[in-house]
Order: sequence, then structure tokens, then C-alpha cells
Amino acid sequence: MAVRTRFAPSPTGYLHVGGARTALFCWLHARRHGGAFLLRIEDTDRARSTREAVDAILDGMAWLGLDWDEGPFFQSERMDRYREAAEALLEAGSAYRCYCSPERLERVRADQLARREKPRYDGRCRDREGGPGEGPHAIRFRTPRDGETAFDDLVRGRVVIRNDELDDLVIVRRDGTPTYNFSVVVDDLDMAVTHVIRGDDHVNNTPRQLHILRALGGELPVYAHVPMILGRDGQRLAKRHGAVSVTSYRDRGYLPEAVVNHLARLGWSRGDQEIFSREELVELFDLGAVNRAAASFDTEKLDWLNRHYIKASGAERLGRELGRQLAGLGLDPAGGPDPAAVAAALRERASTLREMAEASVYFYRDFDDYDAGAARKHLRPVSQPPLVRLRAALADLPAWRATEIAEAVARTAAEEGIGLGKLGQPLRVAVTGRGVSPPFDVTLALVGRDRTLARLDRALDFIRARAAA
Repeated sequence: MAVRTRFAPSPTGYLHVGGARTALFCWLHARRHGGAFLLRIEDTDRARSTREAVDAILDGMAWLGLDWDEGPFFQSERMDRYREAAEALLEAGSAYRCYCSPERLERVRADQLARREKPRYDGRCRDREGGPGEGPHAIRFRTPRDGETAFDDLVRGRVVIRNDELDDLVIVRRDGTPTYNFSVVVDDLDMAVTHVIRGDDHVNNTPRQLHILRALGGELPVYAHVPMILGRDGQRLAKRHGAVSVTSYRDRGYLPEAVVNHLARLGWSRGDQEIFSREELVELFDLGAVNRAAASFDTEKLDWLNRHYIKASGAERLGRELGRQLAGLGLDPAGGPDPAAVAAALRERASTLREMAEASVYFYRDFDDYDAGAARKHLRPVSQPPLVRLRAALADLPAWRATEIAEAVARTAAEEGIGLGKLGQPLRVAVTGRGVSPPFDVTLALVGRDRTLARLDRALDFIRARAAA
């Protein structure tokens, strides 16, 4: 039997980290077994579902490289099919119409809570005599009252639920819309889904869905309920832990392969291996190796992975990504050196492309102020004569290249009788405004001759003003 998995998000917001991890596991399982990966948009909640959320989900999936083989299917376009399935259950006696008003149901619930009982439908309309009545009504599934429902979960093992713990759930609301537990079963049945991989917050829904599947005469899929994702504080991952939208990690300068690698390791492992190519993930991923314990999202680990993938990426690609980040900071990538060259100079130090962009602002825009500590330490009167001599040497260079710049700096330091660092650091602060940058010869080559000389003039004025103060 060919493997068929599905990812079925609700378009009520962005694609969050937990959903992306579920989508990845579904995608990997399908790809490993040569099967099909389906994308289904569960948009029956008309009040909360938006086109913007659909686009955000598709955007996040595309960025992660989770391509789907079929879909996207929209539940809102399948309403006739849900009505047909509900009528079939009514005709078979597996479902019934419930005419209880919301006010009555709320009173029943309040009384049960007052008696410290589990809230549940009391079955008033379950054995109602006569044909269909008139007036607003929901449709409820006739849940078996005796026995147990069991299934073998690929992650959690054997799961057994007593049927008397379940009540008769609503499958069609009074307004005619299907509920989640009903529409998802009809969809999985019609789309021949073989493996349902989802978060373990759905475990309690599974017995109900199994009942409906059996009543509809469907083949039962294999279930795998993956653990939830926690923050480093042990609490469920939330906005307070930082970015939880997949595309927000893109916007913050993470590469998709770093995010995919980290998501894959949330609950799944292969020995001590930390770094996996996409091809390795497809080859090695096994649902049976997913841990049932909650996984912890570790931003420090993600940063470490991102540094690895930044270093492993080609300069042209990094240049494109850096250009997007620079534009996001309000800078024109065309107003300075080639972003690919800047990325090559900064790639060893940056954890994210946003960090790289922030560290490269001085290549594209003159800075307003010097770093106070760096200026106090290096832009001193003693630095003035060597910088004056160096400016003249740099201005006379026939070619503005890193090798010639390095030779000019070394020659000037020797003529001044000072160590290279005694000249290199004041030069770095003068040209970049800070005490840390790539090697000064590479930095100056990227900044350009005119900007470098203008900034040296500014630094010399700063030193003179400081000396006169």
C-alpha cells in the first residue's frame, strides 16, 4: 500500500513552529517511502479563516522546501461532501438529530460541573422517537457506550480508551457546518490517507475519529502523535520565547536548512549526529525513533546550526540573502560593495544574516557616531601622526586592492616605528566606527577609496578636537 500523509493546518494565523515540525515529519515519512504528501487547508471556521493566513502557510511551507504532491485542498469547497456523509450516517442509524437548544445544553453542563461530574451530553435526543422534527438542530454521532477503542500509535504505543468516557459528539452544527472531528475523518477517508501524523494534543480525538471511520466503512490509517514543543523554561512554546512563526525566522536571518535541521531534531534523533542534509533526513527519518517526551526548542542550538549553514553556503546565495536583510534595514545594497563580497568577509562571525547585515551597515551608509569605548581607546592624539602619514600613502595607491592596502599599512607602521596593531586598530575605528571588523585590508577594500579617505579625514578632525578640549 502506497504511503499517503497529509498536513492539515487551519488558516487562522501564521505557520508556527509546531505546525512546521508536524509538516516536516509528514513530508519526510512520505518521501522516505516514496509516497505522496498532501496539503489540506481546514478552513471551515469561516469567522477566523483568512486568505492572508493561507498565503502565510503556503509561504512558510515553500521557504522550508516542503513541497506537496496533491492540494492544497480546501474544506470550504467540500461542504456538499460533508452533508452527504452526514446523511449516510443518519440513514444507517450511526448518527441522530439533536434539537437541544444551546441554553439547555449550558444548563446541563452547569449542573454536571456543580456535581463535579465530567461535562458531557446527557443523550436526551439519542433515543428520541418519531421521524425528523422541525426547527434548528445539530447532528450527533451515536458513540458506542460499551467496550473499548484501541489503536497502536507509532510514537506512543498501544492507546486504549473506554467508550463510556466519550459522549455523542456533534458532527454537524446547528448552522450546518461540519465539526473538526467529522470533516477530518471524511477528508482522510476520501483522500486515502494511510498515516496520520500530528501533535499529541490530538490523541483524545482519535477514538472518536476511529468510530466515525468505522461507521463510514473506511480503512483505518496508522496514527503517530508527536510530542509538543517546549521552550527552554519547560513551558509550552509561546511568543514569550521569541519568534514562533516560521517566516519570522526567515526575516531574522536564519537559513531554511538550519530551521529544518533543528525541527527534525525536536523529538527525533539518530545517535549523536546533529547536522543532517535534506537527503540524509529523507534516508534516515523513522517515526518509530520519535521520542514521546516533549521536545525543547533551543535558540542557541538553532544559532549554532545557522552558523554552520552560513559557512557552508555559496557566496552568491549569501549575497542575495544579505541584500534582502540590508533592504529590510532601509539600506540600498547597490549603494555599497557587492553584498556577496561583504558576506564572504563576515560569514565566519555571524550567527544570522540579520546579524551580518547589522554588522555591515558602515559599508553602505556613513555612521553618525563612533563606538565610545573604541574611540576613547584608539582615536587619541598619539594616533594622529601615523594616521596622517597613512592617509597620504593610501591616497597614492595606484590600485585599491586588499593586498596593496595591507602593504601600505605595514609600510607606514614600520616607518612610524610602531607595531601593526598600533596603527591597524585606530584605522579600523576611523573607517568603521567600531573596534571589531573583518581584517582592515579587506574592510578598506570593500568600503572604497573615497569613503575611506573621507572617514580618515573625519577621524583626524575628531582627534584634533579631542586634543583641544
